[in-house]
Amino acid sequence: MTFHLFDSPAREPSQFVGFAGNLIDRLSEKRSDNAAAEALANPDARVMLMREGRTWLRMDGQYPDAWLRPMHAQAFGAKLEHAVLLGWLDGRPRLAAPAGPDEPPPGMKAIDYRSIYTQGLLDDGDTGALAQGAALLAWNGSHRFCSRCGAKTEMRAGGYKRVCPNCKAEHFPRTDPVAIMLAVSRDKCLMGRSPHFAPGMYSCLAGFIEPGETIENAVRRETFEEAGIRLGRVAYHASQPWPFPYSLMIGCFGEALNEDIVADKSELEDVRWFTRGETLDILAGRSDQGIAVPPPMAIAHHLIKAWAEADS
Repeated sequence: MTFHLFDSPAREPSQFVGFAGNLIDRLSEKRSDNAAAEALANPDARVMLMREGRTWLRMDGQYPDAWLRPMHAQAFGAKLEHAVLLGWLDGRPRLAAPAGPDEPPPGMKAIDYRSIYTQGLLDDGDTGALAQGAALLAWNGSHRFCSRCGAKTEMRAGGYKRVCPNCKAEHFPRTDPVAIMLAVSRDKCLMGRSPHFAPGMYSCLAGFIEPGETIENAVRRETFEEAGIRLGRVAYHASQPWPFPYSLMIGCFGEALNEDIVADKSELEDVRWFTRGETLDILAGRSDQGIAVPPPMAIAHHLIKAWAEADS
């Protein structure tokens, strides 16, 4: 077996996808039970506000800004009692908190996460912090009651733990692993389109990894279930945090062992093979059929591009 670690590039592919540029030092080993409250009391603290899949951005400066002083966030109705501690950046504690029920005040806009990253409204570091905050707030919001006894839970460790005062159970944040894969042969790749995609959009297949399943077997199972294609070897390429609500996209390539497609029409509108030449044209915006792939910040784009531009 060849050992490739020391031949790998210094910047792995995961560093080039959206939501992956988080620069915050989490200091996970130093979180006290009341870490969030202590951070909010720091005069240098900054807070990012989120609600219903949107982040509040200040739009009155040269560039959009997602960070507010706690006093300003509170004045806008933020629920700081539910704030979570993301960590520290440039000596300042960084937190995320649920925005209030009202619309943002003048000079601010509530913009959905997907638009923020596709339009490049925030830099890579802030977009990564957004993914962290969105996932953590979503988990805390959906785990307010103990799954063991049903009692109301309490936040601890800055939002990275919830404790049941009744039965003493401890609950920790979850990340849902999702396999996203490009089945390939020497000169073809397999892409499909879901009914909710934009017109002409094709992408990699994807599906949740189930309990007791390896990443590789999930890649094989999902590809066969959705397209009837059996895979041999599976190779990991990159991963991407995906705050919808708290997933981790795990990107892989799979070696196709057959080409006859049997599409699952309940999941996909269409599945087809694309040659390397066709794929390069699609990436360059030259498809004569109006076919497109996800934007460059999506891990699917990087899987498709890496295969299309590689030596066969």
